[in-house]
Amino acid sequence: MSNGEFFTEKVPQLVENFSKMKIAYINTATKGMPDPSALDRHIERMKELDFNFEVIDIADKNEDELFEQLKTKDLIYVQGGNTFYLLKCIRESGFDKVIKKLLQKGIIYTGASAGAYVACPTIEMATWNDSQHFDRFGITDFTALGLFPSLIKAHFTEDQRPVLDSYINNSHYKVELLADNEALMIKNGKITKFN
Repeated sequence: MSNGEFFTEKVPQLVENFSKMKIAYINTATKGMPDPSALDRHIERMKELDFNFEVIDIADKNEDELFEQLKTKDLIYVQGGNTFYLLKCIRESGFDKVIKKLLQKGIIYTGASAGAYVACPTIEMATWNDSQHFDRFGITDFTALGLFPSLIKAHFTEDQRPVLDSYINNSHYKVELLADNEALMIKNGKITKFN
């Protein structure tokens, strides 16, 4: 997904039995942001909609702790924020190993912005918008989870196309451009775009 609003407003209609699902809301990427206030608004909206969720920060946890905490969930929702900080915490905590085990059990992964980026083969697209000037937290290897076969460029607007075209042409992967009202779903190997 391109942004978290799609999760609260559209995903419940797209995912079967959503109202009965136990959700792990991974907020780690917002901790790497200078102003994480969007997190508060997002949590309030999920409460208003009566989502059954638990806020989980993967930073400073280990693989065993995460597996125990996440194995009882039906859906893992990874919020946006600083992609580099999120990838650092994914590697340090063992979340990269845990999520693959959970997916094999049928648990659903969904990510918004940075949460979508880390699901791709690399997070190189997080470097394509220099206006953001995100702290990279020492990340130089952009290899990500590889849960999705293409790269996703979130928050896309047509005025970005001239800058993005050169990056897209030089990427080793297909690039999916997502506006803030769009999302991609992969199910049984089939990719569907929603808006």
